[in-house]
Amino acid sequence: MTCIAKKCGIRFQPPSVILIYKDKDKTRRRIMPVRNFSQYSDCGIAAEQLKNNPRHKAYLEGVSLRQLKKLHSLLRGHLRGESLAESLEKIQQEETIDPEEDMNKLDDKELAKRKSIMDELFEKNRKKKDDPDFIYDIEVEFPQDEQLESCGWDVESCEEV
Repeated sequence: MTCIAKKCGIRFQPPSVILIYKDKDKTRRRIMPVRNFSQYSDCGIAAEQLKNNPRHKAYLEGVSLRQLKKLHSLLRGHLRGESLAESLEKIQQEETIDPEEDMNKLDDKELAKRKSIMDELFEKNRKKKDDPDFIYDIEVEFPQDEQLESCGWDVESCEEV
């Protein structure tokens, strides 16, 4: 079976994930109910269970686990009584990385989450050989208008030697 996922969304009542996909030359819709999901459920586990469900596995191959987690987060926010805008804002906040944040203070799970976000952003912005604006060897001259600042640690290390 060759299914190409086109769109994936969520329906709040009854809770279900809706997939619009192309099967051969027809566009079809599949409604997958989300069972045993409450406001206290873990979105990651629920998304994995749905993706690995034998009935839906073939259809959800083209849908990333990250997108399914986001949809489950929206559903959980709805069950908690949050508006759609609030849930989307909360998800957006979780997806962005603060450059001033100290990653050394994070636990392993949060660090892995931040790293996966950075990897995804890198892959999205990366220039590939097939891109039309790809240039193989770029040389950039940086302006030296300002006086270079000397670092305090550099001066001290020279005196010790």
